[in-house]
Amino acid sequence: MDAITLLKDDHKTVEKLFKKFEEAGDGAKKTKQKLVEQITAELTKHTYIEETIFYPAARKVVPATEDHVLESVEEHHIVVWLLSELAKLDPSDETYDAKVTVLIENVRHHVEEEEQDWFPEVRKGMGRKTLQELGEQMTTAKADAPTDPLKIPSAKA
Repeated sequence: MDAITLLKDDHKTVEKLFKKFEEAGDGAKKTKQKLVEQITAELTKHTYIEETIFYPAARKVVPATEDHVLESVEEHHIVVWLLSELAKLDPSDETYDAKVTVLIENVRHHVEEEEQDWFPEVRKGMGRKTLQELGEQMTTAKADAPTDPLKIPSAKA
């Protein structure tokens, strides 16, 4: 699987979890908490492979993507801190759903920018073989990637 396909598949997985959260009723506190735990694990692993493998490669091979990469890392910073706050927050807290909503909005915006604005540019600049090799590296790294959002490089930014 190539790197961009892998990232898009991750985006789809997280979007399904977002929809389940949005469809859960007000009283579904335990369900929402489990979904947030899944969202956290998925987003953290995804963010890790983007920041440590994909973004550096994109910047190197397609220098025109540098501004996109820098903005994306800042968006990750916001997301990982929201995830870390949600991990400590009880789902019955009045701010829980609001934090998740802000998280979802931020991630959807980020995904839209990546998929529409710069993935096509990276695909064109890197080519099939490089994207395949990168995808293999990312798949391997994802298996050992952290699930604690504060272990992501952008958490320290």
